[in-house]
Amino acid sequence: FLFLAENTFCSGDHVSWHSPLDNSESRIQHMLLTEDPQMQPVQTPFGVVTFLQIVGVCTEELHAAQQWNGQGILELLRTVPVAGGPWLITDMRRGETIFEIDPHLQERVDKGIETDGSNLSGVSAKCVWDDLSRPPEDDEDSRSICIGTQPRRLSGKDTEQIRETLRRGLEINSKPVLPPINAQRQNGLNHDRAPSRKDSLESESSAAIIPHELIRTRQLESVHLKFNQESGALIPLCLRGRLLHGRHFTYKSITGDTAITFVSTGVEGAFATEEHPYAAHGPWLQILLTEEFVERMLEDLEDLNSPEEFKLPKEYSWPEKKLKVSILPDAVFDNPLH
Repeated sequence: FLFLAENTFCSGDHVSWHSPLDNSESRIQHMLLTEDPQMQPVQTPFGVVTFLQIVGVCTEELHAAQQWNGQGILELLRTVPVAGGPWLITDMRRGETIFEIDPHLQERVDKGIETDGSNLSGVSAKCVWDDLSRPPEDDEDSRSICIGTQPRRLSGKDTEQIRETLRRGLEINSKPVLPPINAQRQNGLNHDRAPSRKDSLESESSAAIIPHELIRTRQLESVHLKFNQESGALIPLCLRGRLLHGRHFTYKSITGDTAITFVSTGVEGAFATEEHPYAAHGPWLQILLTEEFVERMLEDLEDLNSPEEFKLPKEYSWPEKKLKVSILPDAVFDNPLH
């Protein structure tokens, strides 16, 4: 799958698995990746080969890695012998998280999030966006799901630009930049720097129904965002860990037909602006949120942090901003025509 998707894994990446890694009843249900502490990189005729180690983690540790960063959680795991120790050896019988073993570690994570924000710049997700500014029957409607018609898909150029937003979002000590929609590229990639880690979004090879250069960027007046519960639970991370730190965050549909990028006012190169905060290029939607509005959204979306008390469907609305967010059951996205 990795070869087909043109993705690579790098140290600090995470994999949400949602199932015990050994098919038991273990709490170890997700993975972090790190450089193998014993196997050194090897130079081959085909390039450098780096060996990665899979480290099993609990759900709470995965969430901490998403909210902060994978490397930070790996360092904490090294300090807890039963959770991996210096060699990061996974014990599938571990029944406690590192935060239950040592409650002080949660304070280190909280401080890290407040200081550094999150380095997770995007995820593959079950998501949909609707343009409420125009009637559904409009021929130029670029909604992600068009009932009864073939949905438009992201062009190859859009896909590469979205992938580049993730790479640029992880650059250290640089201002977050979104690639311009008409950026010149060689083989679809920007070669002025090397990617720092794996993209969180898979690559799509599907051709666009409408040629990329013929799609104009549209300013929208009102939008409706729809997420499944797992994707919706990451909205506070997007707002607090990314936008409040002057960064951006992208949701890309797992079906490959749409993408939603949230940007802050500190991100350069976005086609969404403070004057026109909702803008779309084909099925790629960008939403610019001011710091004041982000703070308000965090208050209104506070119950997303308590999934055990969450009942679907759930809707949030900010009429004066002409923005609506719905959290819907998975079935809505699995069977969009029903």
